[in-house]
Amino acid sequence: MEKQINLLKSLIAIPSLSRDEQAAAQLIRQFFADSKVTFNTKMNNTWVKNQYWKDGLPVILLNSHIDTVRAASGYSRDPYSPDIENGVLYGLGSNDAGGSLVTLLAVFMYFNELNDLPFNLIYAATAEEEISGINGLASILEEIGPLDLAIVGEPTRMQMAIAEKGLMVLDCTAHGKSGHAAREEGENAIYKAIADIEKIRNYRFEKTSRILGEVKMSVTEINAGTQHNVIPDSCTFTIDVRTNEHYSNQQAYKIINELIGSDVVARSFRLNSSKIPLNHPIVQRGISLGLSYYGSPTTSDQAVIPYPSIKIGPGDSARSHTADEYILISELEQGFRIYVDLLTNLIL
Repeated sequence: MEKQINLLKSLIAIPSLSRDEQAAAQLIRQFFADSKVTFNTKMNNTWVKNQYWKDGLPVILLNSHIDTVRAASGYSRDPYSPDIENGVLYGLGSNDAGGSLVTLLAVFMYFNELNDLPFNLIYAATAEEEISGINGLASILEEIGPLDLAIVGEPTRMQMAIAEKGLMVLDCTAHGKSGHAAREEGENAIYKAIADIEKIRNYRFEKTSRILGEVKMSVTEINAGTQHNVIPDSCTFTIDVRTNEHYSNQQAYKIINELIGSDVVARSFRLNSSKIPLNHPIVQRGISLGLSYYGSPTTSDQAVIPYPSIKIGPGDSARSHTADEYILISELEQGFRIYVDLLTNLIL
């Protein structure tokens, strides 16, 4: 892991915000070049196949992302200074998801030396995960071909996220009629929006998931009015919708659109919920190793993978996007061992 930990320190030291990951991608490619491993590229995405690839074997993708969010306010240290203190590596992206990125890389390099694997491996370091961008993993799925399993590296304390909520953002507009606030004129769009927001607040989707729970809707933005004495003729608000596996985003959209009177426009339908069966070999292997499983409320690149997948990685999701982000060196080492144990002799 020493080479990979040094790589992580180098990645922390350079800004790699979503859509601006060129330098980070170059570091990954230089690692492969120095290791004499042939790699493929598309935009800021890099992927490699194991050297003893055998056509006809199941294909497993090991994936994590190279981009980060902006540094949170409140940092007490330089977010781009990869300092190790008492076994703790600090820095922006150390936990989300640099730790998973380099640990999965170490796992790939370990299995890359073996010529009798019961599966083929692809390692992909991809871009734009933090913004669910179209130029990240989604842009290379056709090129890397069909998959039998994907392991998505995110900080989960090395527990298995076997399901993940989908994400849909809705922009809504309540329409009224303008008038003078001093007279009984107009139709106040704010009041119409409030009525719809109350419906959203109180509505419960019929189907609840045992793993993911209920579909969750949150009104997160609202805007209306031009000046104090004019009845507003429109009011816009935004709904953050987190779907469980019982509803596609299109199905949830239809229900919400019929529920409220405001116009409803979805920004995208592409980030649907995902789930892998409990009896899948990778889940059963994890359970046999003493790993727990859960449903994740947060969205990752799992949402764009149309194949069975689990989300698992070193670090803790609670540290993501926070000031003074960090990961423990021991978490990286433990993560490597667990990943290797999960994959050793895995039969799909």
